[in-house]
Amino acid sequence: MTALEIADIIGIISFTISGFLIAVHMKMDILGIFISSFLTAFGGGMVRDVIANQTPYIFTNNLPIILVISTLIFSIVFKLHKITDLEGKTAFVVTDTIGLVSFAISGAIIAINADFNFIGIILLSLLTAIGGGTLRDIIINRIPAVLMSDFYGAIAIIIGFIIIALDYFGQVNKIALLITFAFGIALRLFAYYKKWHLPTLS
Repeated sequence: MTALEIADIIGIISFTISGFLIAVHMKMDILGIFISSFLTAFGGGMVRDVIANQTPYIFTNNLPIILVISTLIFSIVFKLHKITDLEGKTAFVVTDTIGLVSFAISGAIIAINADFNFIGIILLSLLTAIGGGTLRDIIINRIPAVLMSDFYGAIAIIIGFIIIALDYFGQVNKIALLITFAFGIALRLFAYYKKWHLPTLS
């Protein structure tokens, strides 16, 4: 299994739980929960594949659909929708962070494989990471996290820069990507709990 496939699998599972938790919090019905979960899990990857001139992964492989359905069943069976608000918020932040970092890595790798330039790699890393969450926030009538949240989009950009550096030195391998993955998660969670924000004009 390639590093790209691993990143996609981790991202899909994490974003599915993220979409599930936010849909439950917003008191959506079963259809709303499924739509929120599917959009969060697949939105960024579909944007990535279209920009990279590839057929979206979910249209050519059954694994992503199986992962989402299995994760939703797991979430319901283990009653993730019953956890308290505080636990729900923590679970949401952690799963959203894992999905964000995983898809930022996969977006950067696909951009490199497609011979994108510096700007293309950064943008595809960002769009892949935030695409699903942005679509989710739009359909539930929330301001997308990337526009106002603590270092949300900035994490994806930082990951993009790291992958560019790794590629320059010929070190895009599983160990380096695992370290990048751990660093991205740690940075995002640290920024969240320290309430770091990018500057505003107000």
